[in-house]
Amino acid sequence: MPGKGNRKRVVVIGGGFAGLNVVKGLDKRLFQIVLIDRHNYHQFQPLYYQVATSGLEPSSIGFAFRKTLRKMGEIHFRMCTALSVDTNVNRLETSIGYIDYDYLIIASGTYTNYMGNKDLEHCTMSLKTLPESINVRNNVLRSFEKAINSHSETEAESLLSFVIVGGGPTGVELAGALSELRRYTLPKDYNQDKSLSQMKIYLLDTAPRLLGGMSEFSSKKAYKYLQEMGVEIMLNTMVKGYTDGKIELNDGRSIASCNVFWVAGVAGRIFPGLDNDVYGRNNRIKVDGCNRVENSSNLFAIGDVCLMTSDPAYPHGHPQVAQAAIQQGKNLVHNLNKGDQKPFRYTDRGSMATVGRNKAVVEFRKIHFGGFVAWILWLFVHLMAIVGVKNKTFVLLNWGWSYFTHDTSLRLLIRMDNKNADK
Repeated sequence: MPGKGNRKRVVVIGGGFAGLNVVKGLDKRLFQIVLIDRHNYHQFQPLYYQVATSGLEPSSIGFAFRKTLRKMGEIHFRMCTALSVDTNVNRLETSIGYIDYDYLIIASGTYTNYMGNKDLEHCTMSLKTLPESINVRNNVLRSFEKAINSHSETEAESLLSFVIVGGGPTGVELAGALSELRRYTLPKDYNQDKSLSQMKIYLLDTAPRLLGGMSEFSSKKAYKYLQEMGVEIMLNTMVKGYTDGKIELNDGRSIASCNVFWVAGVAGRIFPGLDNDVYGRNNRIKVDGCNRVENSSNLFAIGDVCLMTSDPAYPHGHPQVAQAAIQQGKNLVHNLNKGDQKPFRYTDRGSMATVGRNKAVVEFRKIHFGGFVAWILWLFVHLMAIVGVKNKTFVLLNWGWSYFTHDTSLRLLIRMDNKNADK
């Protein structure tokens, strides 16, 4: 690592919404900034499901760090994995060696939470990274191809049953996208094969309603939209396990499916070297009002990975959404640049979720609405949040093409060939 001179070294773990806003805003005259991430690109998480259902190219929502960072001044990027931290000597161990720091900011995001069930972890698909989105796309397309070649009705039914566990925004959006794939795309690609009419989509959640983080109005709207689109919704339903190709439910029922998507929850990562008592529920790191890790002066956690209970409006912690991560990153930048201790206060700028073509729900303070206008607003907000003019253009063109042609052009099944691929 180059010498830092008289500057303090700030090491940021994770280049998501929170981490990227920190490295962008820190004063380069005061700090030497080091960003580490296990990928060499920033991922636009809200649109993973569109990659998974062939709506967008992966490159449209992935942005190379080195290209993005070169416009932000002197920032050092290292592709590696953070392994442990020694807070006594201010040293971070990574997969490429040790990095000393003056300030360490943990913005590593969260991971899929399987509630300790190893069978679900190994046998279901998650949607928390871009590679996982590509894996989902491959599995979905491969299932269609296998189904038309299957000589067993039972096997075909299993291949064409798609079970989504989790009724939050990701689950709702994925269910809607699969439904539109079934309605608009499959009849064109497989117009001579009637077996694909068996395709079924299930959306399961343990809660009594969908979109639990949003209002009753939005929940009912999303439920109505999905029902109209042919999605079978099962609320107050818990998954007990996944064995022999079947999802086992708490009420004794089971669903045979080769395509189970687990989007039911997230958890933070345990960092060796941190005291166990700094972790709250779902391994979120407990922080004070300025995002300092408890009992520390130079260690911070921001974004989804942190748990702040000092904000009067959010005594149980902030929602794990992009806006909270962005705002925490900006507040921490202010404090470090100014040497200030300004407490973080989250400003809710609204929530939204899309269900399908011309169908979305939007909430802004006391204003709740759905339908076409909500869908247009959802498109605009997400388009503006994407990094880079080139990526915005590609996404807009893809969306425009899909809207007017009722089709997507990205249905490539890309995988590595090996001698056991088709066995």
